[in-house]
Amino acid sequence: MILHTFNKGLGAEQLMRRCSALVTSDDAILLIEDGVYWGTATLAPFPMQHPRVFALTADVAARGLATRIAQAITTVDHAGFVQLCVEHDTVKSWF
Repeated sequence: MILHTFNKGLGAEQLMRRCSALVTSDDAILLIEDGVYWGTATLAPFPMQHPRVFALTADVAARGLATRIAQAITTVDHAGFVQLCVEHDTVKSWF
């Protein structure tokens, strides 16, 4: 089980495609920093074929996206981020 953390914004489409292609059913994606833009309702269908997608609440709020995050994406605070790290065997950062 891998937790994929993704921090790149919308200009990193190739990187998001590679990340999405490697995610398995046991993995999860956590959108952080500018990566939370991928979680908006208008963009979420592209990279979010996977059912376990999370976004860091502080980064969502800092970018004014709280009302634009897709319903399928669960927001987590910093404690939730740590919990996801503990639940997964490996953390893969996409920077």
